[in-house]
Amino acid sequence: MTGLPSYDPADPVESAVIARLAGNWPRRATVKRDEPDLDALFDVQRPDYPEAIVPFRDHDVWRALPESTRSTLLSWAWVAYNRHTVLAEQRVANPAFALVMEGEFPGLGGQAMEIALAQAMVDEQYHTLMHINASAVTRRRRGLALPDAALPESHTARVHQQLRDAAPERWQRSLTTLAFATVSEISINAYLDLLADAEDIQVINSTTAKLHNRDEYCHASISDKLAKIVYDTLDAPQRRYFLDALLAGLDAFVATDYTTWERILELEQVPDRDRMVAEVRDDRSRARLVRDYTGLHSLMSDLDVLGDVDFDWDKAVVNP
Repeated sequence: MTGLPSYDPADPVESAVIARLAGNWPRRATVKRDEPDLDALFDVQRPDYPEAIVPFRDHDVWRALPESTRSTLLSWAWVAYNRHTVLAEQRVANPAFALVMEGEFPGLGGQAMEIALAQAMVDEQYHTLMHINASAVTRRRRGLALPDAALPESHTARVHQQLRDAAPERWQRSLTTLAFATVSEISINAYLDLLADAEDIQVINSTTAKLHNRDEYCHASISDKLAKIVYDTLDAPQRRYFLDALLAGLDAFVATDYTTWERILELEQVPDRDRMVAEVRDDRSRARLVRDYTGLHSLMSDLDVLGDVDFDWDKAVVNP
């Protein structure tokens, strides 16, 4: 089916994820066909999220928790990741693509561009459904509610909205959304790789990240091209605003979302959680979760603006 993520038909997990996706999507079918049993592929012994990328993994409070509590927290982390991905698709990526298709930015248009963007927007809708499916399986197999509504908006979504609300001009709001979408589409692969390559977590979960990742490599090239074309049409103040918005998006994207973690730890009534969060948050020696900024570094290099932005690229992995 056009728009579905590419997958290996010989891989039973990839095939099941995609078949479920395709079965859920066309609601117009008069007879509901049986859907693949993703639940049967679920291994309750495997964690839902890599403990290796949890910010508190080395803290004494976390290490002292019962295994069952850590398992539930990792399930929460997976559900939160899926929700944050959905928010990124629905509030940043697709709105940015829609702005381009609606003629918001001079110099962008044409049938080939419209087709590419329309296909990308369909991809993002499938990604949304894919991650919703992934959370649904987790809830069923774990027997846990894990409601999305209990979680705050993601850090990236909050920062994006705050910048848009503070922008007095329409062009500023539009460039803010384009900048955040550019960072997300160019940089998301690094985070997806962490999940796709995690061999100890649910195979369904790592496969979901793997399938999503394949599309995003294509979207990265589209977003890179859009950003370059738009930048060439901007005047000096607009260029400065766009570069600042790109850096704001990068900072938001790579930041640890402590607000979400605080809520998860509160929901599970983890003892001494405030101390753990405070000590980890204040530990400046801890590396960011995602340090591969190759895509954005390359974009800014092509625009010849590396000297115009205040970011310590030396601490980033720009040539992996």
